[in-house]
Amino acid sequence: MRFSHAASKTHAIFDDEHVIAYSGLAHAMQLVERCDLAGLVGEHVTIAAADGANPAAKVCSIVAGMMCGADSIDDLGLLRHGEMHKLFDGIRAPSTLGSFLRAFTWGNVRQLDKSARLLLAALAAHTPLLPGKDVLAFLDIDSMQRRTYGYAKQGSGFGHTKIQGKSVLVRGLNVLMATLSTPLAAPLVCGSRLRGGTASSARGAASFLREQIPAARAAGVSGTLMMRGDSAFYGADVVAACRDHDARFSVTAKLDPKVKAAIATIAPRAWTPIKYPKAIFDEQAGGWVSDAEIAEVPYTAFTSKKGKAVTARLIVRRVRRLNDNAGRGQDELFPAWRYYPIFTDNPYTLVQAEEQHRDHAVQEQVNADLIDGPLARLPSGVFAANAAWLTLAAMTHNLLRATGCLAGAFHAKARGATVRRHLIAVPARVSRHGRDHLTLHLPKRWRWQSAWTNAFIATHDPPPARTA
Repeated sequence: MRFSHAASKTHAIFDDEHVIAYSGLAHAMQLVERCDLAGLVGEHVTIAAADGANPAAKVCSIVAGMMCGADSIDDLGLLRHGEMHKLFDGIRAPSTLGSFLRAFTWGNVRQLDKSARLLLAALAAHTPLLPGKDVLAFLDIDSMQRRTYGYAKQGSGFGHTKIQGKSVLVRGLNVLMATLSTPLAAPLVCGSRLRGGTASSARGAASFLREQIPAARAAGVSGTLMMRGDSAFYGADVVAACRDHDARFSVTAKLDPKVKAAIATIAPRAWTPIKYPKAIFDEQAGGWVSDAEIAEVPYTAFTSKKGKAVTARLIVRRVRRLNDNAGRGQDELFPAWRYYPIFTDNPYTLVQAEEQHRDHAVQEQVNADLIDGPLARLPSGVFAANAAWLTLAAMTHNLLRATGCLAGAFHAKARGATVRRHLIAVPARVSRHGRDHLTLHLPKRWRWQSAWTNAFIATHDPPPARTA
């Protein structure tokens, strides 16, 4: 593809007041109204400071800006162009929204968290967000370190994160997050909490789970609810929180001496080969040729914690440790293995339980979506403002996911950036006719016209969008 006109004969002028850049907000904000986000915020969020007045309109403005791709307070000004002010009421200036965020206290952040949980329940009731939730759902918990720069960020400190598989110390703020998904649905953000940068992964995890498990149930999860986590969440308090709220658990166990002793009791013939990434199916042998094998043994954990001992399954995956010097006179005398134990009360079969736990990595998709969107940076120097920004980013993720579900099967599992490009950031010209009638004129031959129209019809009363 190449430019069809000479540069000297090409002109640009910003003079069309009827054009908007984000026509997809029409159905996204209709969904916000159906779920009554303004009402939830107005009921539960009360900010004493003068800058915290009218929180409902300001929260909706921030969420709308985030859905369009805003990742800073200044970026929220992208809503103020063309006829956006005629299509939507209550758009606020970035300076107003920045002052609003800085007016938050930690108590106000917790109020906003409650509104986010109620919004998730409303979205699940209005859209097919969680197919299969009456059979099995997964509540994944994990933490991530968001890097900050400079010394003006309240609460920032050095914490561990992984970059290209290596654990490094990064100065920033720590995010504790829980995601909700099913085997048929992409993950949603069930809850989030911002912590100081020096916080350990498991700090406050038990109390956090005691909020998120009821939130998952409120979102319609009536079947088995499985909490999954890595070894940082292998603790008596986390397991007790799951058991107290009728949820199953599946956490990576730490390779301490007791776990190693339990692994040593597994009989050699008890190991079962599994279909592992990059495994090869051998038709003659009738199975998968892989260096990954699994087995299980009963195990009682947390015996040193008075009254908190738990007996469940210890599922162990072992992977062959490769010998780099093989063939150069350094052949191995016996096979060596790396062991990955899982402590779980998963009721499914051995192979299913181990595979389900490995799928805990799906939460990284949510982290990537948020970092590629509103969580690209934590925009304020005030800790509570950044905590509120995190909660609003979680709301935005769920609203984008709900919009994608209404558009079709592809967008139901597409990344947030894809949903923004295909369904939200679609330019349109606004025309008025009749009494209070608006028509959005969108680009002809838009590749995702059907998906956009599906979402529009699902959120609007007749007459629906039509092709010119």
